[in-house]
Amino acid sequence: MRFFVTGEQNGRSLLNALILMFLGYIALLWFSNGLMYFHHMNLTVESVIAYYLGSEEQYNQARSYQGMLEVTHFHLFSMGMLVLTLTHLMLMTEFSIRLKIWLSWLTYTSAIADEAGGWLVRFVNPLFAYFKIAAFLLLEFSLATLLIVVIAALIKVRIQKRPRPNSYE
Repeated sequence: MRFFVTGEQNGRSLLNALILMFLGYIALLWFSNGLMYFHHMNLTVESVIAYYLGSEEQYNQARSYQGMLEVTHFHLFSMGMLVLTLTHLMLMTEFSIRLKIWLSWLTYTSAIADEAGGWLVRFVNPLFAYFKIAAFLLLEFSLATLLIVVIAALIKVRIQKRPRPNSYE
């Protein structure tokens, strides 16, 4: 990713295009993450509690320790790689250091909080459903912001690279 730092991205149209395609793929992942969340529950405390603790009215069983462990195991790796990749790309942009640090911290924290939220609801106290909802919203917001920041930086490079017409001709 040194091409951002050294300015090589100006001559690397194919690499920029590949990164934009990757970001498009991640945008689809972001969208499907929201769909999956809303398939199981919504932004109400009752729905989160019913999903993790089960619901006799909906004939749902409580999430099992083993099932949650398997999901968490996969998510810790995949979300870690996703966040690492997006924050790494964001670090190579010309945005302020303060924004980069704040957004990196927010994204990592919200990803961990989102994973922890379900465990807290299921095994500590159902009132952690508020925490789970907030963590999900924060994770979606921070991932969307990362996507926008990196896409904006790549588009800016593309616009700067475009030859400008001579106004005197």
